Amino acid sequence: MENTPSTVFDILIWVGAIVSLVGFFGLVWCIFRVMRAKRANLPEDEMHAVLQKVLPLNLGALFLSVIGLMMVVVGIFLA
Repeated sequence: MENTPSTVFDILIWVGAIVSLVGFFGLVWCIFRVMRAKRANLPEDEMHAVLQKVLPLNLGALFLSVIGLMMVVVGIFLA
């Protein structure tokens, strides 16, 4: 088993994978939050408030997922 040191690109790949997973779990959380609100049969005003709170988190999680995947791709191309 070789004991080669990690390069910057290997680290970039792993950090990108972790960032992407954090974004993915954020997206899953947003899905469950909206499903729970939908099952509660909230009035339209309360449902609108829940969706307004979840939307920025959803976009942030999507952004993290995309940035993480881009880090992985760049790390693979440059490695």
